[in-house]
Amino acid sequence: MIASLNGVSSGGWVRYARLLAAAGADAIELNLYDTVTDPTATAHQVERRYVDLIEELKAEISVPLAVKIGPWFTALAQTAVSFRIAGADGLVLFNRLYQPDIDLDTLEVRPRLQLSTSSELRLPLHWIGVLRGVVDLSLAASTGVHTGRDVLKLLLAGADVVMTTSSLLLHGPEHLVELRREMVAWMEERDYDSVDQLRGSVSRSNVPDPEVYDRANYFQTLHSWI
Repeated sequence: MIASLNGVSSGGWVRYARLLAAAGADAIELNLYDTVTDPTATAHQVERRYVDLIEELKAEISVPLAVKIGPWFTALAQTAVSFRIAGADGLVLFNRLYQPDIDLDTLEVRPRLQLSTSSELRLPLHWIGVLRGVVDLSLAASTGVHTGRDVLKLLLAGADVVMTTSSLLLHGPEHLVELRREMVAWMEERDYDSVDQLRGSVSRSNVPDPEVYDRANYFQTLHSWI
């Protein structure tokens, strides 16, 4: 059982991480749901704060620590490496921040929950494919997982774990049976014996042309519309 922890103060993070570990959590997910709006805060300061927090938590707990982050980092690959050096065991990509909406009748800013769709899969797929084999972290994919094919794509890119919430809110827990059925059918059709056999086989480090994960993908996408 993995306990997801979202805190504010450093002391709060540490206190509740200890409590969760003592309660029997097998691992802690450090959920960095953080919207940095301070114009004086530099990227280095923000990332340093995260690194310090990881180091502080790892000094207090013995269970594995995964860090769930958003995609908005200046140099995500280097940030992942710095998190690993600080003691993180895993990385969850990505935290889906909820943006507010404006009510045109009342002119009020209101929260609005909109569940994910499979079209949001590509961002975590891209970065998991890039980071697989580059950082010594367990990689978990989050956001946009609705079908068995979505799960397979993320595993092929290099995910160790695939998470889904929106699909279960829409279809109920029994939807997991359908996800597994789709995965098994696809794997049997292509003679895969296990998930380990396919995991990471289409990551950036394993494809013939790694540039498809970089700028070459931009040119190919534009060309497809010509």
